[in-house]
Amino acid sequence: MSIFLLCSVNEQRMLLADENRPNILLAISDDQSWIHTSAYGSPAIQTPAFDRIAQSGALFTNAFGASPGCSPCRAALLTGRHTWQIEDAGTHASSFPLKYPVFPSLLADSGYHTGYTGKGWGPGNYKISGRTQNPAGPSYSKHKLKQTPAGISKTDYAANFADFLEDRHENQPFLFWYGGHEPHRSYEKGLGEKNGADPEQVEVPKFLPDDPEIRSDILDYYAEIEWFDQHLAKMLKTLEEKGELENTVVIVTSDNGMPFPRAKANCYEYGIHMPLAISWPNHMPGGRLVDDLIGFVDISATILDLANVTYPIDKPGLSGRSFRDILMSDKSGICDPSRTAVFSARERHSSSRYNNWTYPQRAIRTADYLLIHNFRPERWPAGAPQKYETEDKLGPEHGGYHDIDACPSLTYLIENRNNPDIAPFFHAAVDKRPEYELFNIKVDPACMKNLTGKPEFQSIQQDLTVKLNNYLKETGDPRVLDGGEIYESYKRYSSIRKFPAPE
Repeated sequence: MSIFLLCSVNEQRMLLADENRPNILLAISDDQSWIHTSAYGSPAIQTPAFDRIAQSGALFTNAFGASPGCSPCRAALLTGRHTWQIEDAGTHASSFPLKYPVFPSLLADSGYHTGYTGKGWGPGNYKISGRTQNPAGPSYSKHKLKQTPAGISKTDYAANFADFLEDRHENQPFLFWYGGHEPHRSYEKGLGEKNGADPEQVEVPKFLPDDPEIRSDILDYYAEIEWFDQHLAKMLKTLEEKGELENTVVIVTSDNGMPFPRAKANCYEYGIHMPLAISWPNHMPGGRLVDDLIGFVDISATILDLANVTYPIDKPGLSGRSFRDILMSDKSGICDPSRTAVFSARERHSSSRYNNWTYPQRAIRTADYLLIHNFRPERWPAGAPQKYETEDKLGPEHGGYHDIDACPSLTYLIENRNNPDIAPFFHAAVDKRPEYELFNIKVDPACMKNLTGKPEFQSIQQDLTVKLNNYLKETGDPRVLDGGEIYESYKRYSSIRKFPAPE
């Protein structure tokens, strides 16, 4: 009886598999701000594979991650729900409640061959939630490279993708999640210059000091983005050789911004604004620059739409809406004027405060402005300055900023904090922040000039505050419904540090 049922399910899946449905290749890097590809104009970096997808399809200038941290952002992408709508999975290094369906499983149930290589969802503990595999799908990880630069994964992403393709049935559509571990830290110091990159071509963001140490650190970050791009190029070549590229939707993006002070783990522009290029040669007009505001929950809805998969009516539901119409359009610029805002959020990132407290933020981004609500402005955004090295011994001052990845740039800011030229950058990265922050993105993409309280921006601040609060209430955010203290109770499955109790 059980064998008969299993055969019936397999036969049903094969009947649902339709060679006319597109294949989907989702390539997602780890910690890359939107501007850092050659397609967006960064002069010191070369990303020919990303650029190829942008040229053959569309380059999106306003795509935004659901969170400035990898685990919650990937969970939102997988479920199609905002981070405040998925409980534990909306925080970092969490569990992943089983009641929230993920699109790889929904596509697999409809006949797709699914799998991933590299980094799927994580860090976190999906098994504790009752899941039997990573939410990104079955793992393809056996192929390893013998030697890579320090800090770069030895996973042979492209070879694992080739294995994945060999496993599928004839004419079966596929969904593959290529999750690069790059450009997540750590980096081989000096790798960028070793590869021939020119420090003078680096465009240093305005929230970092322009110093040779910073430029070198950014070049190392660029080098890892290029590594990710090289594997994507090999995957595209494989698809081309197999005659599959024309009917493959290729989506290339990242999960959160660059791992530098005031970028990753912050709802500022360099923390949530993501690269996004999408192509589908058989159907999409190419060479387009699209300015519509796109959220990651919209990407989830679009993948299900393209695959002709209906979200289960008995499950919590999708928060985004498909932008298939934008993909099919021959327009550039704004294609859908109704897309007036996107939303991002942050709770816990690393263990960086007393009692593992979070740093809760919610953000609304329009075409011109970014408004951030810091719900606990009395807390340290980058982590408390000091932590315990042992049970009762405090470590050095400025040793607790664990919501900034350890890196030469952070070390430079700390060591030079008393230099009057460097001090403003240090304080912008680690000091406490006001409850509300408002930035004009058109003139201040570095988010260094807070406009709250300025009379000429009062009406804009009020309007965005109302829109943000109303949206959070409509979508059931605990932070606006009851204070959100439940976020302090979600278990972290990575290391927990000890900090002094706040005064």
